[in-house]
Amino acid sequence: MQRSLFRKYFSVCCSVVLMSIVILGILFMVFAAQYFKEDKLGALEKNAEYAAELTLEHVVSIDGVYQIVDYNSSLTTAWIPMAKSMDADIYLSNLSGEVLLCTHRSTCSHKAYGINEDIINKTKEDGIYKEVGKMGEIYKSSYYTVGVPLKLSDGRIAGIVFASTSAQELTDFMGEILKMFLLSALVMMVVTFAVVYVVTGNLVRPLREMVKATESFAKGDFSARVPINERDEIGKLSMAFNNMAASLAQQESVRRSFVANVSHELKTPMTSIAGFIDGILDGTIPPEKERHYLTIVSDEVKRLSRLVRSMLNIAKIEAGEMKLNPTVFDVNEAVLSSIFTFEQTIESKHLEIKGLDAGKIMVEADEDLIHQVVYNLLENAVKFVNEGGYIEVSYTVDAKRTYINIKNSGEGIPKDEISKVFDRFYKTDRSRSIDKTGVGLGLHIVRSIVNLHQGEVIVRSVEGEYCEFSFSVATAPKALTKQQKPSSVREI
Repeated sequence: MQRSLFRKYFSVCCSVVLMSIVILGILFMVFAAQYFKEDKLGALEKNAEYAAELTLEHVVSIDGVYQIVDYNSSLTTAWIPMAKSMDADIYLSNLSGEVLLCTHRSTCSHKAYGINEDIINKTKEDGIYKEVGKMGEIYKSSYYTVGVPLKLSDGRIAGIVFASTSAQELTDFMGEILKMFLLSALVMMVVTFAVVYVVTGNLVRPLREMVKATESFAKGDFSARVPINERDEIGKLSMAFNNMAASLAQQESVRRSFVANVSHELKTPMTSIAGFIDGILDGTIPPEKERHYLTIVSDEVKRLSRLVRSMLNIAKIEAGEMKLNPTVFDVNEAVLSSIFTFEQTIESKHLEIKGLDAGKIMVEADEDLIHQVVYNLLENAVKFVNEGGYIEVSYTVDAKRTYINIKNSGEGIPKDEISKVFDRFYKTDRSRSIDKTGVGLGLHIVRSIVNLHQGEVIVRSVEGEYCEFSFSVATAPKALTKQQKPSSVREI
């Protein structure tokens, strides 16, 4: 993946650069050729015009006919320096196309072929003639040619002066320009490709590190992280990747802890059950004690049942499968019914129960789930209240939320453990010695159900004095609320 991505990005960048250089080269060559052509034609035009001015000085009228006087000596001598300066031919043609005078030093092909009639006519019509070609059959290769009419004082045209130079100079010029451009382009491509290679490597490097990290994740190692060097999109992606890795590591830790705790909680009762049943079957346990040990086995089975039921409830809540069925009901009634289930334990511990005279406290929530919350909190309070202590229930009601507070006297919870009491399978060191039947899921279920109701649950504790749990649910709409207002209800 990393090589193909690097090569793809590098190839695309290099292709774009190469294409840009090619297009730039073509445009440059076209503009350079056009500039050279215009420059040459412009220079030829100036020389042809000057030659025409010199020629007019040698034109005289004899019996109404214009003739050139002494052109073989003085006129040709005047043309030759201009022709040499541009390596050009300057020649004069009459309107019939016959070449009368030429600076060509060897056999003059202009006189041998003459000027095409179309060229003569176009020059007369346009006032100038420009061509890059062979002038009909005069030249064997391409030439730049400019023709200027020889206008007399009365406006008539007596002839045409032509100036021509070989186009081979353009080929030589373009060849030199091409060499310089190719050399410059080669240097620029080497430098650009090197820069693109480095930049591409820097862009792809975080992705390569992510690939290595994901390979580590696949092996169960979630410690790998991607360094964040920039704050651009790649940096944001790296940050999101690291956050995901941290989340995966946390989930993996929770999963391992969950498996370990479940294994431990399942192993203990199952070992007891298997040991007692085997003892009954092989006769190790005498018949008169079988009922006692069968009672223990029944308690352990009930404990396993509670564990499995709690785990299923947690799984449903976390998977979003637990659907609320909100109704308006009296939460104080749920508290009273839960208190009665612990009547035997309350009497054996000689506990004082406070706040049961609160009257109706109407809330809007899922009655079954809130009943489970109340039951779990009261069960927790009954377990850890001190002998001869108290359990107090109170309510705080406002227009939107109702807070149910369950407080018990006793040793309380240490400050450093308060933040952990809602974790799955967590049990404080003190509670492990007191609570032999719980598995540490009750408070976690409480928080999950309360969160499902968009509420909050908090714990307050003072070591050696008390522990209080408080959770909130929605207050029932006033149209449906028929609450009494006794002193135990704090309305704000």
